[in-house]
Amino acid sequence: MSQEQYPIGQFQCPPAITSQQITAWIEQMKALPQQLETLTASLSDKELSYRYRKNGWTIRQLVHHIADSHMNSYIRFKLALTEDEPTIKPYAEDQWAKLADSALPIAVSLACLDALHTRWAALLESLTADQLSRCFIHPDTGEIPLQQCIGLYAWHGAHHVAHIEQALQYKI
Repeated sequence: MSQEQYPIGQFQCPPAITSQQITAWIEQMKALPQQLETLTASLSDKELSYRYRKNGWTIRQLVHHIADSHMNSYIRFKLALTEDEPTIKPYAEDQWAKLADSALPIAVSLACLDALHTRWAALLESLTADQLSRCFIHPDTGEIPLQQCIGLYAWHGAHHVAHIEQALQYKI
């Protein structure tokens, strides 16, 4: 199940994060909305219902989940930049994926991601070294520096793009 669940592997943060690595991660994040648009542009309603593994999310749910997750992360970045090590609120991703808005056409979340990633990239590209070292506290995992979180979300997008590619291959 690990290969199906983590087709590109789990996120591994390098021990030392360089400015070049951060730039590469930001570029990866900037490219995500277009990658998703290209990957899903011609999919039928039936294809949007494909799953990347048995009992996994559908392609439709994945696209909506990426928007939900990245909106949450963007807000977490702003909290960390304007408050002293704020404790963020986790959310029940599996439950969010079952809510009515996850049945909407994916164009809604694709448009959201396009706008969100434009704003997020502008914010990320403006951060100083001191700002990149700011943290928020996740109640389950502890202190998370923003520079590490950039890598996590670059990985997160690629992780779910791989899930969509897997779903299109498996046609479950």
